[in-house]
Amino acid sequence: MKKSFLFISCEEAHHICDKRQYGEATGWERVKLGIRLSWCRITRAYSKRNNKLTEVIEKADVDCLNNDERSKIKLQFEEELAKHQ
Repeated sequence: MKKSFLFISCEEAHHICDKRQYGEATGWERVKLGIRLSWCRITRAYSKRNNKLTEVIEKADVDCLNNDERSKIKLQFEEELAKHQ
C-alpha cells in the first residue's frame, strides 16, 4: 500500500500531538495533524485529553524538595539502611 504524504496513521498523529504539546512539531506536521483531527474521533479525543493533562500539570502547585533537603533525607535513609544490614 502506498503511503500518502497528507494522511497519517493514528500512531503518527499521537506522536505529532505529543510533539506539538512541547512546541517541537514542524509546520508540516501540524498541517498533517490538523487534517487527521478533522476526521478522526480517536485522535481528537487523544488530543483533547493531552491538552487537559498539560493544563492540569501547569496549574498544579507542587512544592518540591530542594537539594539540601533531598541530601539530608538520602543520608538518613543510608544510615538506617546500614543499621539493618
